[in-house]
Amino acid sequence: MKTATLPAFRRCLRGLSDARLAAVLEAIRGADAAYGNPHRHAGIGLRVIGDFMECRDALDMRLIFQRRGDTLEFHFYGTHSEVKAFFRNRR
Repeated sequence: MKTATLPAFRRCLRGLSDARLAAVLEAIRGADAAYGNPHRHAGIGLRVIGDFMECRDALDMRLIFQRRGDTLEFHFYGTHSEVKAFFRNRR
């Protein structure tokens, strides 16, 4: 499966340290590997939220993505509170 980061997702990453960016990249790879393999979901905290899915790069940070065709599109990166606001603002 392919992965894509949308402009809004890339804006969320501005100013992050190299170590945090590496963790985000690893989470993207993990989501790609785990997608469609339920037994691998637990390791990265992959879960469904409406039309989207969420995974973690750390206990406090989440990546929000959606499948479109054969691509996982990453939309947002933030804390639990920021993710809640992201979904509130999408209504």
